[in-house]
Amino acid sequence: DEIEIEIAPNLSGLVSELIPATGVIFRETGGDYDYDFHNAPRRQYVVNLDGAVEITLGSGDKRVFGPGEVFLAEDTEGQGHISRAVDGKVRHSLFIALD
Repeated sequence: DEIEIEIAPNLSGLVSELIPATGVIFRETGGDYDYDFHNAPRRQYVVNLDGAVEITLGSGDKRVFGPGEVFLAEDTEGQGHISRAVDGKVRHSLFIALD
């Protein structure tokens, strides 16, 4: 499901409300990864800085997230998801832990 985060005008442009987080992980993933079904270790936002990732859900739905895109990984139980590199490129990302 798509998650909408409301943003509203302020002095410096548009901004969301503060979202509490418990930590940040910086990650570099090689351009050849293909991780079979696995679960997110915690609820976390994943922010792609560069490169892209293809995520496949248990339902078979697929989506590619590119540079600057953010998604919420919250499948901490059950079948999980598949993560694959796109175009053989290294990907740098941030994981923002919510729990």
